Amino acid sequence: MAHLMFHLVSPERELFSGSVDQVDIPASDGDIGVLANHTPLMATILSGIVVVKNGADTQRIFVSGGFADITPDGLTILAEHAMPEDELTGEALAKAKQRAEAELKLADTPTAQIAAQKAVDFLAAR
Repeated sequence: MAHLMFHLVSPERELFSGSVDQVDIPASDGDIGVLANHTPLMATILSGIVVVKNGADTQRIFVSGGFADITPDGLTILAEHAMPEDELTGEALAKAKQRAEAELKLADTPTAQIAAQKAVDFLAAR
């Protein structure tokens, strides 16, 4: 399987940089699965889970807003807020829940409502 370069950056830090098989992103037009040689696309990222797949390894990163730049060679996500799943504890989890619940209240399209509800449900399960 061909690989793509994936970078995920938030204002606080770079959360991921490397070669991967696939990345699934919560976009404003619905979830997008990105593989190598994807058609170029810019997408708005909603609150939700970015799933990074590389062989049998899967990493999940919670994001809240941002943009994705997809090219045939790779994917770059500039996230407003982002945190690996294993760091979603205590105060960080509480803040992420508050952001997700606020986005759910403001969601004005069915796609945005579904994405926001997924984020709320994911965080509530923590």
